[in-house]
Amino acid sequence: MLVACQTAAVEPPSRAQLADELVRQSPPDGGDGICWATEVTPAIIETVTEQALATREVRDTAGQITTPASFHSTTRQRIVQDREEVWFRAPCPDEMTVEVVSTLQRALKARGLYRRALTGTFDQPTAEAVRRFQVERGLDSPQLSLAAAQELGIISTALDAI
Repeated sequence: MLVACQTAAVEPPSRAQLADELVRQSPPDGGDGICWATEVTPAIIETVTEQALATREVRDTAGQITTPASFHSTTRQRIVQDREEVWFRAPCPDEMTVEVVSTLQRALKARGLYRRALTGTFDQPTAEAVRRFQVERGLDSPQLSLAAAQELGIISTALDAI
């Protein structure tokens, strides 16, 4: 006799929205053991080009176009978002040990974002891998945010302490 098995639906881990973690006051008040990093977000400028009719087409009595219409282009720019300094929670420097950075590199390597040897040094390739991980979550920064470190499983969360 065959019995059908039903597997439990497993939810994928949630993806942190790091943009929600940004603080726009400078610098935020923090207590002991709370560290902050800062980043300057670039201005976002929109360029709009419009075509406007300069002269209409001219047709003869048979309806054939004798002179085509002409157009001119106007281009204008506007600032959609100003450049600003933002703050976000980050692991404190004393937490970024060789072991933690090696674990960070391993976690980024497992996600295909870091392709170098594990060095335990927060170098330029590690910073660029951190940026690629965080930019998908709303933070374009090579500095590791606390929320990203928690999502990667390299820094404990409040739930880990329970």
